Amino acid sequence: MLRHFFLFLALLSSLHAEEKKPNILYIMSDDHAAHAVGVYESRFSKLNPTPNIDRIGNEGIRFDKCFVTNSICTPSRAAIMTGQYAHKNGCFGFSEGLPANQHMLAIEMKKQGYETAVIGKWHLKREPANFDHYAVLKGQGNYFNPTFRIRGPEPWPLNTQQIVKYDEVHSTDAIGKMGIDWLKKRKNKKKPFFFLLQFKAPHDNFANAERYDWLYNDIEMPEPKSLFTRGNHGPKGASRYGTSVGKRNARRNMGHHMAVDPSLSDEDYMRESYQRYMKKYFRCVKGVDDQVGKVLAHLEKTGELDNTIIVYTGDQGFMLGEHDYIDKRWMYEESMQAPFLVRYPKAIKPGSVSQDLVINQDFAPTLLELAGLPVSKQPADIQGKSLVPIFNGTTEYKTRDAIYYRYWLHMAHHDNPAHMGIRTATHKLIFFYGLPCGVDGAHKEPTAPYWELYDLAKDPQEMNNIAGDAGTEKLFQDLKSQLLELRKELDDTDPEHPEVNRRLSEVSPFLN
Repeated sequence: MLRHFFLFLALLSSLHAEEKKPNILYIMSDDHAAHAVGVYESRFSKLNPTPNIDRIGNEGIRFDKCFVTNSICTPSRAAIMTGQYAHKNGCFGFSEGLPANQHMLAIEMKKQGYETAVIGKWHLKREPANFDHYAVLKGQGNYFNPTFRIRGPEPWPLNTQQIVKYDEVHSTDAIGKMGIDWLKKRKNKKKPFFFLLQFKAPHDNFANAERYDWLYNDIEMPEPKSLFTRGNHGPKGASRYGTSVGKRNARRNMGHHMAVDPSLSDEDYMRESYQRYMKKYFRCVKGVDDQVGKVLAHLEKTGELDNTIIVYTGDQGFMLGEHDYIDKRWMYEESMQAPFLVRYPKAIKPGSVSQDLVINQDFAPTLLELAGLPVSKQPADIQGKSLVPIFNGTTEYKTRDAIYYRYWLHMAHHDNPAHMGIRTATHKLIFFYGLPCGVDGAHKEPTAPYWELYDLAKDPQEMNNIAGDAGTEKLFQDLKSQLLELRKELDDTDPEHPEVNRRLSEVSPFLN
């Protein structure tokens, strides 16, 4: 009889264990492009740059067409926290910040019974007050000797003295250590955790930890085909747009950042700049990957690994020399594509790959549904859609026909004109409207508007802008109509900026 009683207790305990909500670990790095992650099988994969991050994708799902809708740090983070586009949450660039009452994802996770934390790069300007625990870099943060703001008795900015300093420590190491320490010492281990672990690396100026100084020294970093030959990319005669690897942009280029001898020939300057750029970038990536490995090892040791949904992503993509570009901001593939890997053995088959068009506004509703909040009960102003049906392999998920993109910081920092566009499964249409639209930080001087159109099926490297080519009239009009319709659907119609709509209406690549 006693034996049956203990068997009943064991069964009851097992049922309770099965009902336990999963932990959620969301890991994000700044400017970590998808093609700089090994599992994405790019030209860099032979370097084996990210074995620990690759594990997440190999043991879960890899999204091959995950895109951000505004490729710049603060707006991307705001999109993830709110599930909204910039014109809805108000984060167009760096100046606005995201008020605590808009930190929807943290607020809703707490309602679902999660203990919440964010450690590392926050970059949303306002206090992450709706997290139970935070230790976030001050602004952009430093690579070395980082200072973190922690919760104090008063809200920001009054608690400026509530800081933790890590002297003689690299920020990536500090963030990884603080993350594991929080997992070990968190206050309520009966609750599941929702934990944002967010690295500064590999954001420029690419200062790696000293132990990686010799990494890749004897390796020739593979060059993109478009580094020296841009083809028919971009508008004719507009080579001044976008900061460069080589001397093309005399105001700002990677040779300046990497102290390359300006007396070198254009070709030698380009090649040396690129090699230094990639080696510094991937040394920073290596630091992140090593810390991810330590976090995975900790979860494995504590037995929490398989009951933890693990996400790895970047806040956007990054141009790694393609078309002689550096930085992000562009609506080109390498800039707008983010890595998105999810591991959760209870719901995701290892080695899964999705070709669905997904966006960073989808992250919040997906994580909320995994946390137990049905889509029907989620905040109505979320503009993304849950990806859980893709994990489950059901047929109820309907992929997007197109995604909408808009970059607002006209000609700021890296000389990118303001632009908008759509990306379908096979094509990309971009309109560089070239106006500041009252966004703080944007340059006030307009630039000439122009269109770009790429056939991604035939031209995945975006080497041939076919806007205005004979025979593309119907394709252009169909995609433009789709762009205008999506703007209406998302309520981004610029009623306060009629010049944007005038340019959209009157400028045609077939009149040039």
